[in-house]
Amino acid sequence: MYREVSVIEIREVLRAWLSGSGLRTVAARAGVDRKTARRYVDAAVAAGLNRDCGVEQLSDELIGAVVTAVRPDRPQGHGQAWEALCTNHDRISTWVKDGLTVVKIGDLLARHGVIVPQRTLHRYCAERTDYRGRGDTVPVVDGEPGAECQIDFARMGMLTDSVSGRSRVVHALIFTAVYSRHMFVWLTFSQTLEALIDGCETAWRFFGGVFHVLVPDNMSAIVAHADSVNPRFTVGWLEYAQARGFGTDPARVAHPQDKPRVERMVQYVRNNFFAGEDFADLADAQAHAETWCRDKAGQRIHGTTCARPAVVFAEAEAALLLAAPAAPYAVPIYAEVKVHRDYHVQVGKALYSIPEHYRGQTLSARADGELVKLFHRGQLIKTHPRQPPGGRSTDPVDLPAEKTAYAMRDLARLIATATGHGTNVGIYAERLLDHDLPWTKMRQVYRLLGLVKRYGAEPTDTACGRALDLDVVSVTKIAAMLAKATENTPAPPPRAASGLAPARFARDPGEYRPASSRPAKPDWMTIIDGGALDDSGQEGSR
Repeated sequence: MYREVSVIEIREVLRAWLSGSGLRTVAARAGVDRKTARRYVDAAVAAGLNRDCGVEQLSDELIGAVVTAVRPDRPQGHGQAWEALCTNHDRISTWVKDGLTVVKIGDLLARHGVIVPQRTLHRYCAERTDYRGRGDTVPVVDGEPGAECQIDFARMGMLTDSVSGRSRVVHALIFTAVYSRHMFVWLTFSQTLEALIDGCETAWRFFGGVFHVLVPDNMSAIVAHADSVNPRFTVGWLEYAQARGFGTDPARVAHPQDKPRVERMVQYVRNNFFAGEDFADLADAQAHAETWCRDKAGQRIHGTTCARPAVVFAEAEAALLLAAPAAPYAVPIYAEVKVHRDYHVQVGKALYSIPEHYRGQTLSARADGELVKLFHRGQLIKTHPRQPPGGRSTDPVDLPAEKTAYAMRDLARLIATATGHGTNVGIYAERLLDHDLPWTKMRQVYRLLGLVKRYGAEPTDTACGRALDLDVVSVTKIAAMLAKATENTPAPPPRAASGLAPARFARDPGEYRPASSRPAKPDWMTIIDGGALDDSGQEGSR
């Protein structure tokens, strides 16, 4: 709404004009705009005001005619544009409730043939509807040097991924020191906790130290539950903040004004650094980003501080930061894992044993580069050395006693278990495992132990002793002996050779002697050799 000029001010405008001053001087003397002064002068001339005559012309009638010409009568204090908006009040109210902006509402009204100034539309929405525009803001004091750093993710554009060979969206994690406005940019393809911590570690090396407080937005890698007063942070970010010694003060949800220093830098980074560049890959872009932050953004004259950010940072903030990390931070793995029926949990694609009484429970796991720690209701219950993917760490103590030897292929434990049921059983188990691949014979030992449970230790030990005496190593024979209860039957004595009848087709042992040692043939055998005898004993023809 334009400011209403009083009658006195109109009279002063015309009085100054009649004195021969120009419109610029007239407007300055009356305290009005030059265009306003021109309108009133033109209306007065049209009403009969003559510059050659005196101020006596400025009667109330003339002033009234000027006011009527310049400011036509408005019954409600508004013009035609406002009346047009009143006609479309229901439509405008609906759009306001739907969350449309004033600019969008103006576009929709224009489609219906209602064209009004945007400023008039804004006043109408603010006065006649539930529209709540941007509230007033006040500048916030920067705070102490080295105390606060604001961070934010911003989408930059597309960049070739050297690993996959395809074009991907690249984001910039922007760090802005609140006091000096010195900044650092970290480029990444993802917004995970690992990417965020990598960016922070690189930023601390760039700044030469760690800021006391970080002000991020409510990104999921940092804030698990957003709250304006008591936000709950993710376990990974909280542990990293503890390791580096800084605090976290996240902005409220949908309140970017809580971190205005870094928000203002988003467009600057996107337009001044990334736009129009042709980077080979992410590593090339990151190298250029660090150079740009140090030599270009850090050396410019900042519009608010009127100083070079890098210079202010070096003089006022660098010495007040926390010490820079001496070693890189290994990002741990945090997971909720369940103890499976094999008494193991899986963390990082590797298996780790858990005491048997936790079977079926859900545990909290933390795995870093060296150790895997497992917690149950806040209590540490097991620690294992970290294994590579596909690896396994099993503590025999965690497994049930009857399954430990089998799971660990512990031959000594298996033999000791068998010996506990009897000396012969232990010896027999050792004989069964006496093989180039002993673990392939473990099932036979388990079957032998099963016979102990079924028939008792003493009968099984006796049967094993009988089998060892006969040098028979077969669990099947032991099972047959126990099934027929023959383990205590005495063995039959060996048969004596003198008391045996000669075999039916046995030959005289002398027939196997050499020819030189045989006795001389009797005469009747010579006759047989010389010629055949008939049935009557007479020699026949040959």
